[in-house]
Amino acid sequence: MGDVFRCTHLNLDVAISFETKTISGTATYDVERVSSTQTDEDKVFFDAKELIIKGVTVNGKETAHTLSAVPGMDPEVFGLRLSVTLPRSSLGTSSVCISYSTTPKSSAIQWLPPSQTLGKVRPYLFTQCQAIHARSLLPCQDAPAVKVTYKATVLTDSWATCLMSALSKGSATVPATGQKAWTWEQPVPTSTYLVALCVGDLSSRDISGRCRVWAEPGIVDAVAYEFAETEEFLKTAEELTIPYMWGRYDVVCLPPSFPYGGMENPCLTFVTPTLLAGDRSLADVVAHEIAHSWTGNLVTNSTWEHFWLNEGWTTWLQRKIMAKMKDDDRFFDFDAIGGWKHLADDVALLPDDFSRLVPIIDGRDPDEAFSGVPYEKGFNLLVDLERRVGQQAFGQYAKTYLGTFKYITVTSTEFRTHFMNYFKGHKNLKDFDWEGWFHKPGLPPTPTFDRTLSQASEDLAAAWLCYDSGVGAVPSVDTSGWNTNQRTCFLDAMLVTLERDGRSLKRGTTREMDGAYGYSKVKNSEILHRYSLLCINAEDDTILKTILKFVTTQGRMKFVRPLYRALYRSEMGRESAVRTFKENADFYHPIAAKMVAADMGLGEGGGEDGGNGIGARDVKDFLKDNKAAIAAVGIAAAVGIYLARRKK
Repeated sequence: MGDVFRCTHLNLDVAISFETKTISGTATYDVERVSSTQTDEDKVFFDAKELIIKGVTVNGKETAHTLSAVPGMDPEVFGLRLSVTLPRSSLGTSSVCISYSTTPKSSAIQWLPPSQTLGKVRPYLFTQCQAIHARSLLPCQDAPAVKVTYKATVLTDSWATCLMSALSKGSATVPATGQKAWTWEQPVPTSTYLVALCVGDLSSRDISGRCRVWAEPGIVDAVAYEFAETEEFLKTAEELTIPYMWGRYDVVCLPPSFPYGGMENPCLTFVTPTLLAGDRSLADVVAHEIAHSWTGNLVTNSTWEHFWLNEGWTTWLQRKIMAKMKDDDRFFDFDAIGGWKHLADDVALLPDDFSRLVPIIDGRDPDEAFSGVPYEKGFNLLVDLERRVGQQAFGQYAKTYLGTFKYITVTSTEFRTHFMNYFKGHKNLKDFDWEGWFHKPGLPPTPTFDRTLSQASEDLAAAWLCYDSGVGAVPSVDTSGWNTNQRTCFLDAMLVTLERDGRSLKRGTTREMDGAYGYSKVKNSEILHRYSLLCINAEDDTILKTILKFVTTQGRMKFVRPLYRALYRSEMGRESAVRTFKENADFYHPIAAKMVAADMGLGEGGGEDGGNGIGARDVKDFLKDNKAAIAAVGIAAAVGIYLARRKK
């Protein structure tokens, strides 16, 4: 994409219609020749999926254009190629204006009815373009290697607020219609997967001179409190890297039906409302999205095969930020231990092509390759390098790396060359196995981390399991000073052991735990989720009302899917799970609703299909038939669901 002609700037002028669930208008590009190759008829190519192309002009004159499938690329996944004829032997910059409209089938745009919002009065929309969904939002050269600056004008209903992954230039009322026109500018070259749009009934609160939070009016104050540390996260990241280049860092907390964790759109991070614990205990999730401002957004992987350069670096920087803010390097290792478990779980389920750090995608949907591998395997590669050259030297290198590749993109080979030139002749790098790290499937060499913090959590889990077995008394460990990661590590250790041993807790044990820690009443979604799973394991129906409230007041798939599955398989919750889902199906995001129904073996009409669900298919057919779900949750989670259903 963009081998001969490449887009460098975008002017987007569109109108939002909640009535028709479409976005329509024009996308005008500055197109420059980047190759000396000349033909009798020069063409520039754009990606387009589920778009209606109404017309194309070049330098103000109508021009020929065609839509066709790309050989070897499934149009159901990749859409079509829009070919636009440019003036013969065009050497300068051409202006290509494409008039178009989206359709309700756009995979990038989520249109939420009022029932899926907190206020339940106004509709809402948000976009999600990573990895290759920007082509269903606007015609574009939808590849990370193509970065554009952009300006945008967005027309909305008078009641709505429009946000974009750019800097606001204000809004004005259109006298003739009463609508609002919002203008935006992104002066930093940005890959199209980071173009983002959010429109709804929104309020804001400033939390620093360059940070603002946005949310529906009913929760905006809670959001402002929860993310009050955002400026401190930013400053800490700047101390570790180079100055922040994006001007503003705003956060929008999306409606409760938002099924994802977060998205690092420049100037405007999207987050889930399940981070609102009331005590800022989950706010450090924002540190990951902030880190992307440098590693991913500023320095970007050239293609999706090199996605680890986004996520591995970001995971490393996130953990550095949190360890520095806590002034305790043990937190870096503690978080890394949990990440290693995530990596091992995913690698156990992934095909070899996708467990490589540089995966073999070969014309497949890059969403299918999504897993913990680029995050955690990439992170562990960087930690190995850091330990070989020394923490201080590696920290200085990180700044040089960011300064060298800012505004552009990078491949794994380019990173390797840059790193080895920087540390030329370093004795500890002579035996570093670059080829093995990049291309060998499976787990990398097992790292060594400080287990001080995790050990306490694991010991407490063992003590509770001993009590449950009738050996020993109720543990008396004081956990009042523990952070969220320590508590979730404790609960995870119990869940892992129960799963491994195929055993169930006694109901008295979960009730003793609740008496000791009050987990059934916490606002922390990560803790409540895990404790709920323990209670379902114990058939402790005193938690049922709490669980049903939890799964009907937020729609994050990380929580609702495992809880519905566990309830469905339990004696205490099967009937309640089916009834509750049917009564609340329209609350959930369509992908979430579809996947929960499949998890519980419910047909499209809401009736049970005998419990076969997706387990009746083999893995290959399941992956083929559930591309949208895999795009939402990742291949590892999707295959995990299949295996769990089949085992049952």
